[in-house]
Amino acid sequence: MYKIQNETNRIVKLQEMSFSDLGFSERNHLQEWLANQPDALGEKLLVIQKEFDGFQETRERLDLLAIDAAGKLVIIENKLDDSGRDVVWQAIKYASYCSTLSKTEVADSFQAYLNKEMPGQDARALICEFLGKDDFDDVVINAGDDQRIILVAANFRKEVTSTVLWLTKRGVSMKCFRATPYSDGVQTFLDLEQILPVPEIENFMIKVAKKEVEQQQSAERGQAKRQIMMTEFWRVALEALGAAGLSLFAKVRPSKDQFLTTGAKITGVAYFMFFTSKSIRVGLGLGTSSVEANKAMFDYLWARKSSIEGTFGAEFIWQRDLKQPIIKFETPFDGLDRGQWPAMGEWLAEHIGKLERAFSNEIPALRQFVNPQGQ
Repeated sequence: MYKIQNETNRIVKLQEMSFSDLGFSERNHLQEWLANQPDALGEKLLVIQKEFDGFQETRERLDLLAIDAAGKLVIIENKLDDSGRDVVWQAIKYASYCSTLSKTEVADSFQAYLNKEMPGQDARALICEFLGKDDFDDVVINAGDDQRIILVAANFRKEVTSTVLWLTKRGVSMKCFRATPYSDGVQTFLDLEQILPVPEIENFMIKVAKKEVEQQQSAERGQAKRQIMMTEFWRVALEALGAAGLSLFAKVRPSKDQFLTTGAKITGVAYFMFFTSKSIRVGLGLGTSSVEANKAMFDYLWARKSSIEGTFGAEFIWQRDLKQPIIKFETPFDGLDRGQWPAMGEWLAEHIGKLERAFSNEIPALRQFVNPQGQ
């Protein structure tokens, strides 16, 4: 920071100081400055209490409690030369305490503050004037969970700024102001700089965070709908298998997943049915914990490919390049068209029956690869 000397048309660099070197304290100085000049924090604020302790079952005190132009409560925590590690936790704790304060409790606390600091003033009238309301009944204060936090300190530790950024992205309204005292040897000056969020991109960050939340909520709603749809589809499919007299999936219940599996009487070997929006498929999965055993089982079945496909009545898609190889057969369907679900269920019933017949005679021989010592 520089001081302009009009008489010489020069600027003189001011010496950066620390609050402790200047003999300033958090409560008697920094807190008092902000309480009496809250717009130094870059916005219109009405300070309603200092050293607020209106919390049940705790003796803790927050430095300053204010109302912003939207009627939201603002928790202001001040530190001197170092923010400390726990300032974010402390402020969030105070915000949670304040979240339960009613409009009447806020006004009563403000009145107690005025009685001490500015006797004769009426809290409700000042709140109405500040918020531009004619009647206190029309005032809305501390609605919902939109309490805000402002942290003021000469220096902020990395763990503090990192946490503030993370919380800001997740919709918690937080700001950090760096308070720096300067001296020219005669006078002392104070610079308050908003460092988080950077003012020029604050609105952008808020919009991005809001967009991310909306996208996440939309994705979650979409996922919930898909899970309901899958459960309903598998109910139709399993009913079709039951109607066809198939017992292979008899103990399997409808699932919210895209697939259903049932064991083939060998650990890690399973029959499966799989649903996509464009097709359905049936197949055999080789999924033991041993990649070598899976490949060996696949090779054994591949050597009997002609016989297996002859029994099934069609060619499979053989996929050996997976850690858990699969052998599958699929056909196109519009899975999103519920009107096609009965036909899809009938197709699954027909081909699950064929799949079981095609592999039933081969599967017992696969035990030698899963348990080569015969134990």
